[in-house]
Amino acid sequence: MRVHFIAIGGSAMHNLAIALHNKGYQVTGSDDEIFEPALTRLNKCGLLPEKIGWDSENITPDLDAVILGMHAKNDNPELIKARQSGVKIFSYPEYLYEQSKDKIRIVIGGSHGKTTITAMILHVMKDLGIETDYMVGAQLEGFDVMVKLSHDAKYMVFEGDEYLTSAIDRRPKFHLYQPHIGLISGIAWDHINVFPTFENYKEQFRIFAGMIPDDGTLIYCADDENVTEIADQLRTSKTFAFKPYNLPQFTIKQGISYIHQLNNEIPMKVFGKHNMLNLEGAKCVLESIGVQPEDFYKSISTFKGASKRLELIASAPTINVYKDFAHSPSKLKATIEAVKTQFPERKLIACMELHTYSSLSTEFLKQYAGCMNNADIAIVYYNKHALELKKLPFFNKELVIEAFGRSDISVFTNAGEMTGYLEKIVDGNSNLLMMSSGDFDGLNLKQFGAEIAKQ
Repeated sequence: MRVHFIAIGGSAMHNLAIALHNKGYQVTGSDDEIFEPALTRLNKCGLLPEKIGWDSENITPDLDAVILGMHAKNDNPELIKARQSGVKIFSYPEYLYEQSKDKIRIVIGGSHGKTTITAMILHVMKDLGIETDYMVGAQLEGFDVMVKLSHDAKYMVFEGDEYLTSAIDRRPKFHLYQPHIGLISGIAWDHINVFPTFENYKEQFRIFAGMIPDDGTLIYCADDENVTEIADQLRTSKTFAFKPYNLPQFTIKQGISYIHQLNNEIPMKVFGKHNMLNLEGAKCVLESIGVQPEDFYKSISTFKGASKRLELIASAPTINVYKDFAHSPSKLKATIEAVKTQFPERKLIACMELHTYSSLSTEFLKQYAGCMNNADIAIVYYNKHALELKKLPFFNKELVIEAFGRSDISVFTNAGEMTGYLEKIVDGNSNLLMMSSGDFDGLNLKQFGAEIAKQ
């Protein structure tokens, strides 16, 4: 098979390119810009384009497929030629489905927790020797790639993103995977640039759940009223299995969370109520394919978490520095609550970056009311450049203070001023939580965290 990638440098795209290369496919690609880590990873596999930019000559008659990346537009010369030549054109999710048509597909959806639940499932499957193909949106410890495709694996595990498929396909990605086992972890409005109302956003999950076949399974968090509402509606028309899950009983002792199961207290390396819920969801998925509870708990007890999900990047005896992908209101609230509950005796300094289209929308900012109230010190950062890239108007700090509902919140638009302030307020009994889907305008978080922990 010979496959060409238009926009091979994307986070998802380059991982799929490497997965197909590892499967024995002939892979080529192009892009108008390629950054790290894709640059090094593609080069290591011999997949880095010889030159940057688009070239219609890359589309040749011997291609079996063209895979179209998210930022390739309708006027892309390679896309135009591919359409004219009649070669099969797939979006990223379409091609993942194409690769998994003969497998049992497990799709993890939800506004929050889907990366972690997917990572938990893959961790246990690997530990128990259950062969599976997969696609996950973060680099996982013990896994070389974020996408794996094989000829023989019985299962394919997907992290089911609800964002759009491509610039020319407005369907949410997870609508293309056709799950046999589908999970929804929770629903909290996001991506307002493509889902302008909450009802419109919630409808995408209703469609996803409705795609499960009659002999399939819907697993859902019964603690989330929006997900429960969808499940209750589907019960009247669907005959697949419904498996709700709830928060398991757990206790915290000296900074370690213990799950109460199998007449025992089982220590976990992850913490937070949201992660205990994630763990329960992963258990339900794995039970659906025959994994026994005792085997699940033995394996999951060694799970350390997914990259950028409450990731400990620096520590001292009484100081921890975490980075987290949290950026939406529900994620901020859950992550802050987790750290404060785990270490109630320490001052919690929570710093978040407004970086996504939704978070930088003055209309959506209202959704953040109260979400940082559990932090002892709350800080919000945003910059003019991020607003310019998204073609959004600049807004003043007072609007942020009003939206978050904390008069004592500190707001910065300069990264240097923010880090200088953090260095002053972290003391010998603190936890610092840095939350963003971006990078605080190029801040080296690991280096900064190490400096903070030395104080």
